[in-house]
Amino acid sequence: MRAIWSGEITFGLVNVPVKLYGATRSHDISFHQVHDDDHGRIRYERRCEVCGREVDYEHIEKAYAEGDKTVVLSDEELDALPAEENDEIDVVQFVPSDQVDPILLGTSYFLEPVGRSSKAYVLLRRTLEETERTAIVTFTLRTKTRLGVLRVHEDLLALQTLRWPTDLKDVDFGPSRSKVSAKEMEMSAALVEQFSDDFHPEQFTDEYQAELRRLLEAKLEEGDTVDTDATFGEESSGEGTEEGGKVLSLMDALERSVRGRRGGDTGASGDGEKSGGTKPGSSKKSGSTRKSGGTKKSGGNRKSGGSKKSGGSKKSGTAKRSGGSKKSA
Repeated sequence: MRAIWSGEITFGLVNVPVKLYGATRSHDISFHQVHDDDHGRIRYERRCEVCGREVDYEHIEKAYAEGDKTVVLSDEELDALPAEENDEIDVVQFVPSDQVDPILLGTSYFLEPVGRSSKAYVLLRRTLEETERTAIVTFTLRTKTRLGVLRVHEDLLALQTLRWPTDLKDVDFGPSRSKVSAKEMEMSAALVEQFSDDFHPEQFTDEYQAELRRLLEAKLEEGDTVDTDATFGEESSGEGTEEGGKVLSLMDALERSVRGRRGGDTGASGDGEKSGGTKPGSSKKSGSTRKSGGTKKSGGNRKSGGSKKSGGSKKSGTAKRSGGSKKSA
């Protein structure tokens, strides 16, 4: 296990050096999303709504909106806050354990004693155990000041975060006013007695996750899979493409849309030349690497990929239609 925090528990003049470890993990199977048509992975991009560009993490800052005003905070300003450097779990109170409302409890962590002697650690653990008290503490984790409790878990001290009282929502409904008869209470108590037992959490399993894993293993065994590398697609180094999160040029986007609408078949001329297959400003090759002698204009009205002279003139109106007729001299 890797410690995620190290510091000291402090109460009075006593310091207990400790390391903090996550006490829980998720047993849920993790999924990623793919396109149902070609099974390509779905990519989430951090795109700026002003310039439209994808933004790297190093250029992202935090902001807070207050009505029509927004305050932007840099990483340096956040790092300068004093709470970030606090490495103490400060005990502020010892309270009866039954006074801690479970609805406030959050994430659990294990505390490991550090140093040659763990006597202070053992002393605190035994004191909490024998007095049936829970320590209310404040500490800082991942730059946030948190409220928590120290309690005993077997032979270890466990730290559990507490939600701040202001985090609890106010409800807009009240308890039911239905009347319950003495007979109904008697029958309900009898039912509770029938189901009464000691709690052994290991006897419970997540049936959905178990069935899901069996389904995945069966599909793997049957070969009902796709190649993982193929789900990432191919990276394109050309300009004006959307591969790798780059922005499409307007003309390229229009050409892709036309090709997609026609099922990917843009038609071909008798000499093997494909229409609509080049990007603005690039040279066009067809079969025997024939270069056009005419000029192309990108961003304007495009005639058959640019006006072209090859022994005679070809006319296609204002736009060249795939599979349409050509007039040659």
